[in-house]
Amino acid sequence: MEKLSASLLAPPWLYNEQGDTRRVGVEIEMTGLTLEQITQETAEQLEGQVVSKGRYERQITDLQGKNWIVELDFHLLKQMGREKRPTHTFSGDLGNSAEEALAWFAENLVPFELVSPPLELHRLPEVEAIIDRLRAAGAKGSSDSLVNAFGMQLNPEIPDAETATLTATLKAFLCLYDWLHKRAEIDISRQITSYINPFPTSYVKKVVDPSYWPDQQQLIDDYLLENPTRNRALDCLPLFKHLNEKQVARVTQDPLIKARPTFHYRLPSSEIHDPHWGLHTSWNDWVEVERLAADKERLNACCQAYSSYLRKPLDRLMNTWFQEVESQWLNR
Repeated sequence: MEKLSASLLAPPWLYNEQGDTRRVGVEIEMTGLTLEQITQETAEQLEGQVVSKGRYERQITDLQGKNWIVELDFHLLKQMGREKRPTHTFSGDLGNSAEEALAWFAENLVPFELVSPPLELHRLPEVEAIIDRLRAAGAKGSSDSLVNAFGMQLNPEIPDAETATLTATLKAFLCLYDWLHKRAEIDISRQITSYINPFPTSYVKKVVDPSYWPDQQQLIDDYLLENPTRNRALDCLPLFKHLNEKQVARVTQDPLIKARPTFHYRLPSSEIHDPHWGLHTSWNDWVEVERLAADKERLNACCQAYSSYLRKPLDRLMNTWFQEVESQWLNR
């Protein structure tokens, strides 16, 4: 089984349709360290140069000229932090006090986020090294506190824009979802949020039907009909906006949807304080999705089995599908 490193598996598709090495963006939420501490540890690991983008944002330019971002994950405060603070006026002092109070509140409840640039596959071990360094410095993840609901998000570049490839990947993800969710060990603080809601059962049944191989317009329309939201464990809106911006805009104008040729895998928790946790825990699970998608015969058989399972209420009540995935449908 091919690997990118000792701990990171290689996906079945190594290159995009231009023949370049595929890239992956990684976003990690954490607390336990200050903005400056996260920035310093990351910059030292990357041997990068730091630029302040505001009072709550830092940019690190690595040796390859790529920009990493460290920020407080609070849009309003970031906007305030980009503005020059007025001084020696009543309104200015009042505004500064309000910002300081908001910052105190946010830094006790809102995570800091480390956002990588799109990284070539061979650079993913660098993320593992940064995680190890931040953990040693005292970074904390989701299960460290009941109020934490922190995630790690992956943005793997699509290998090509062929509708069959995208449909196969979506089918594979839905077939493996119960197993992925079990593996992710989502803590209660993230379960009660809406950020990673599962796909509606009606949509799952439609897509995993072995006969479902739509054209691009139908694939996007079917998705938008039941998933006009970013709050899915696999958010396809950035990808579909990249493919057909007007089609997506007819259903949602959410300004946070940024068009890009990637899947947006939002399910994993950030457990950066756990020495057994790392990029490999979620990345290797994602690789299982891609390997199933790339094996059309195995994918079709898995879809048939899962479709049959979904038609049996007792089996669904027993919630045994993740066990069947573990025993039959993984490429291990």
